[in-house]
Amino acid sequence: MALDNSTLQKKLIETFGMSVSEFHEQHGMLSFEVATNATHDVLKFLKENAEMNFNFLTDVCGVHYADLPSEKQLAVVYHMHNWIDNVRVRFKTFLDIKNPVVESATDLFRSANWQERETYDFYGIIFKNHPQLKRILNMDEMESFPLRKEFPMEDPGRTDKDDRFFGRTVHNS
Repeated sequence: MALDNSTLQKKLIETFGMSVSEFHEQHGMLSFEVATNATHDVLKFLKENAEMNFNFLTDVCGVHYADLPSEKQLAVVYHMHNWIDNVRVRFKTFLDIKNPVVESATDLFRSANWQERETYDFYGIIFKNHPQLKRILNMDEMESFPLRKEFPMEDPGRTDKDDRFFGRTVHNS
């Protein structure tokens, strides 16, 4: 029997209870939220459970929700693909911007290495137990994380671009 979104949701709830929530389907893809302390376990379950077979980690990325409270301002988003049944899934875990730490997936997926490094480089999210968590595209000396919306995108003297159009806070000097 082919895996479908309702079966997937039911199995996740049976296995993880309140650690998985906010299920919804968008464009045929099941999306949900995972408690930070259960993220690695959910990844492992989706990959290693014979019924799930999500053997491909498509993407790991970060998002900064500047308008949310600090404990939910940063998120790590995971996309996985079950090639056998051609099912995709997306889930996110929210992190406190003051202490953005989540368990690394590098022990499960080699591809997570660079994706987690890039997410760290741009958002400052720390992947605990990552084998070499350091900047990958920006200079090592850089102290900020450029995709956080707390930093203006352009020189404030420019009149042709307005940070408000990109969801960024307007800073008055």
